Amino acid sequence: MHQAQEELLVLAAQSGNTEAFTYLCRHYQKAVTRFAYKLSSDPQIVHDAVQNAWLKLANNLHKLNDPRAFKSWLFKTVRWSVYDLMRAAKRDKEIIANDIDVLDIVASTKPESRDIGALIERLPDIDKQVIHLFYLEEMQLTQIAEVLEVPLGTVKSRLYRARKALQQSVEDEQDEY
Repeated sequence: MHQAQEELLVLAAQSGNTEAFTYLCRHYQKAVTRFAYKLSSDPQIVHDAVQNAWLKLANNLHKLNDPRAFKSWLFKTVRWSVYDLMRAAKRDKEIIANDIDVLDIVASTKPESRDIGALIERLPDIDKQVIHLFYLEEMQLTQIAEVLEVPLGTVKSRLYRARKALQQSVEDEQDEY
């Protein structure tokens, strides 16, 4: 695509022409996907990052003052989207590593106190929901935030609080025996 043609398409898309934006998406989709794979080899991160970048561009295209900057803006948006998702995945792995500590405590308890389901049932409803979605449905924190319609930070806080409560319940039961 020639620079002038791209600029006209960007201007048309900024004016609300969805066909122009769709054309830009189709034209750059393979290129930005290849670029995302250079940054992360995780297909899920690549897919989500490219999707997020297109959504962000669609919502903010009106803010682009220079249509000649579209391509660099697109690739920069994809780059940051990949990095954001990689950081989130790293945090999720760290949280899972912390969960192993909780599971070790549960595994070391006496058989009669190992009913983790009963311990979970003692939690407040909002904490039970987060535990269920994270462990049983194996949802990512961002997905849980969407389901519960709360900010990501709130999900993290609830998950942390629920884990601590479960750990305390297990320790309390151990002290009883």
